[in-house]
Amino acid sequence: MRLIRSLALLAALCTSSAFADGLYQIEMILVRQNSVPAITSQYAPEDWAAGAKTLTNADENKPAMNDEAAKLQADSQYTILLHKAWQQNLSAEPSKVAISDGKQHFGHFPVEGNLSLSDGRFISADTSFWVNRFAADGSITQTEQFKQSNSNMRLGDLNYLDGGHLALLLKVTKL
Repeated sequence: MRLIRSLALLAALCTSSAFADGLYQIEMILVRQNSVPAITSQYAPEDWAAGAKTLTNADENKPAMNDEAAKLQADSQYTILLHKAWQQNLSAEPSKVAISDGKQHFGHFPVEGNLSLSDGRFISADTSFWVNRFAADGSITQTEQFKQSNSNMRLGDLNYLDGGHLALLLKVTKL
């Protein structure tokens, strides 16, 4: 009887740690597919970050997908718009990060967006990015939007999310 109680307690301890939050390495490359005509959209919303945790330079890590980035840069069919890597805690509840790149103009960046991730049986991603062009006075003149979701990503796999003229390479690895 004592053995059964001990095994039950050990199983409970192991099970709770298996479902606890974990630290992950996230890396993404946002690219424009030059052979596909750009689809412009409404301008990025004023609250594009939507309360998400802002990814700062201090949060960033050195990217590991340098071979993939080099292949994309060598091909005139693609333009890399954003390449970032960072560490983030993930759990079953979505964790949203606001990502931007370039010089800010009136609250907007040349590339800005959100990446929401959660860890269940598979990794789930929900993305919204805007690529903005600015006039000399800093106002937005044109915006391209990328919005995709994927709830079947496997840990450690390189995932390709296709949005037509914009695409995202995303890799999530457990640390």
